[in-house]
Amino acid sequence: MGLRIQNIQKVYSDFRLELDFEVRQGELLALLGPSGCGKTTTLRLIAGFIDPDSGSLHMNGRRIDTLPAHRRRIGIVFQDYALFPHLNVWNNVGFGPRMQGWGSKDAKERIEELLRLVSLQRYGKRKVTRLSGGEQQRVALARALAPRPHLLLLDEPLSALDAKLRKNLRKEIHRVQRELSVTTLYVTHDQEEALVLGDRIAVMRDGHIEQIDTPKRIYNRPRNLFVGTFLGQANIIRGRLAEREGTLAVVQTTVGTLRVSQSQAEEFGAGDEVIVFFRPEHCVLDRFRSNRIKGRVVQKEYLGSHQLVEVESNGARFTLDLAEQQSLSVGAPVHFSVDPGKCCLFPAARS
Repeated sequence: MGLRIQNIQKVYSDFRLELDFEVRQGELLALLGPSGCGKTTTLRLIAGFIDPDSGSLHMNGRRIDTLPAHRRRIGIVFQDYALFPHLNVWNNVGFGPRMQGWGSKDAKERIEELLRLVSLQRYGKRKVTRLSGGEQQRVALARALAPRPHLLLLDEPLSALDAKLRKNLRKEIHRVQRELSVTTLYVTHDQEEALVLGDRIAVMRDGHIEQIDTPKRIYNRPRNLFVGTFLGQANIIRGRLAEREGTLAVVQTTVGTLRVSQSQAEEFGAGDEVIVFFRPEHCVLDRFRSNRIKGRVVQKEYLGSHQLVEVESNGARFTLDLAEQQSLSVGAPVHFSVDPGKCCLFPAARS
């Protein structure tokens, strides 16, 4: 049954949080959004550190917003880990079971199990102040999981680590979460983390969720322009809807006629100002397909296995994500196209 957040509201003088969504049993839901959108406030509400003004929280069918924080069966990993510096690894991990009154035998078995799970079985006697950042993160994860929580909350747990270590540790988090099948809400502002870790992603803005869906659908079929541009790179061009050709919407733009094929186009009528949206990796070098755009290469960025090529066309700028072996020089003319089925259509007046 997981976590159900039902009509939750929290109002401050300059901010209003309104939430209604669920985290399914055993899934990892990545909560993604810019700073100040309400991600951490959401976690604090769920954890019981602050109270909602209205609405309710249910865990596995049981209402929990009326319970104090220590009775909600929730494990938390903070951004700074919040480990106990005077305790060693063993006692940090065992803190939760001891507070819940576990017997010494059960607690010992649980601590040993989790230290093996996070590959720290030989670190039990080591002070946490002598650990690396990555090792501390693993201890924090094991400590949060030790009392067998019904829900795991992770608040940007990898943000303080370097890029290579973040990639390694997110694999560990993913593995541990899968092995234990613990329902998890993972807060991040990192798009790549959300795409890699999330069974689903919830994109948040200004105190509410804009879209919640699988990583693939939310990336390829964003609900609005904010979601599309926040998650990944994007090309956008303004235009006016001219007519329809069967399932295609025909849009007149400054770079020529573009066609969009999707059900969302049914929301618009002839004459409406719209935005055509498509991803850089959906662009192909081809002068014969539909949605052909002619331009000039103005910049290249070599990234090893691929390259980002910036193209100028009649005052508009586009980014193409191309294979490294496709040779293009700055200043050279270029033709590229994008499949109508890979395009999205959004209203020009709002995001």
